[in-house]
Amino acid sequence: MDYETVYHTFGPLYDENSEVLILGSIPSPKSREVNFFYGHPQNRFWRVLAAVLHEPVPETIPAKREMVLRHHIAMWDTLASCEIRGASDAAIRNPVPNDIASLLPKTKIHVVFCTGATSHKLYTKLCQPKTGIAAVKLPSTSPANAAWTLERLTDAYQVIANALAV
Repeated sequence: MDYETVYHTFGPLYDENSEVLILGSIPSPKSREVNFFYGHPQNRFWRVLAAVLHEPVPETIPAKREMVLRHHIAMWDTLASCEIRGASDAAIRNPVPNDIASLLPKTKIHVVFCTGATSHKLYTKLCQPKTGIAAVKLPSTSPANAAWTLERLTDAYQVIANALAV
């Protein structure tokens, strides 16, 4: 499979009350297709976040958006563009970061969470020098991270609720 240059096709999800920021690496092909975060039906992100927030799993993009904002969460991705093969974070090269530092003054964000090692590594290298906020690395909710059960992921993601004092 050849590398292709991909671009982030949708903006951050936030409002002025957002207190925490959850960052992926770059949207997967399925997420770009549906034009929203964690769009692959096998990705466990929405099930995990709903469990942590004591909410029913949102089924539609408007329901996902509403749940996130109601809980003062912002979402975006570390990268604005990169070259990648398929959806494999391990195959990212020539990363270009999103301007996360410009998002922060529009919010109350005080904690940044990265969903996966690649997002965390890229954020730490490319974004943290400008934001001044160290990120918390969370395990990936991708189905490729099969070693992590839904229960283990939910336990690990509890730090988001703790940061929000839900």
